[in-house]
Amino acid sequence: MNQSVMGRIHSTENFGTVDGPGVRFVVFTQGCQMRCQFCHNPDTWDLKAGKLVTADEIIEEALKFKSYWGKDGGITVSGGEPLLQLDFILDLFKKAKREGIHTTIDTCGKPFTRRESFFNKFQEVLEYTDLILFDIKHIDPTGHRELTQHTNENILEMAKYLSDIGQPVWIRHVLVPERTDYDHYLVRLDEFIKTLNNVEKVEVLPYHRMGIFKWKELGIDYPLEGIDPPTQERVENAKKLLHVDDYQGYKEKNKQEKTA
Repeated sequence: MNQSVMGRIHSTENFGTVDGPGVRFVVFTQGCQMRCQFCHNPDTWDLKAGKLVTADEIIEEALKFKSYWGKDGGITVSGGEPLLQLDFILDLFKKAKREGIHTTIDTCGKPFTRRESFFNKFQEVLEYTDLILFDIKHIDPTGHRELTQHTNENILEMAKYLSDIGQPVWIRHVLVPERTDYDHYLVRLDEFIKTLNNVEKVEVLPYHRMGIFKWKELGIDYPLEGIDPPTQERVENAKKLLHVDDYQGYKEKNKQEKTA
């Protein structure tokens, strides 16, 4: 067996059902540059924490559950931020493909740049990536900086690049009251998504407070204290403004064409 690349991970999940199509083996990588106010895994931020594993170890563990995946399942690498560990993902996905495993990356796109050595490695990783779950945190640059402490220009550039090369993408958007849950922001996001030709699905993820205890354990002030999750009415409003049902139809249409 070829030498395996080491990666730093936070944890794994054997039966993920919200991290891509079908049932997934999910690898949560360690390390993230973003500081999202709604983050429910702040314990993944530290780049030096977590545990070191090899791609071979991950494949060996994942294959134990392959019989449960069905025809749509596979491996999803989430985070933290997976794109901070391109060498590890490349080795992992190459070996996954040898086993006939569907591969997905769940990313916010923050590390993206056209500079080297990132861009060449990223292009190679995409050769072994079936799907990208692209989490667009906020469409407005100022709002994005308030929400994450970082700008979104390179993130939107990555979305355009993936569209240009035809890389299948699911767009995900966390609906946060007093941050992203405003109609004018949702309309702008919808207009941006419509410029992309590779979006198979759009998902609205309602903000939740389940990770607050981790902020307290880490001694970090929780920035959304007092803000409740969005109402079902606001979630349905966001789905309508983002034309979620239209993209589901697009995905099903593509699936039918591929099997025809």
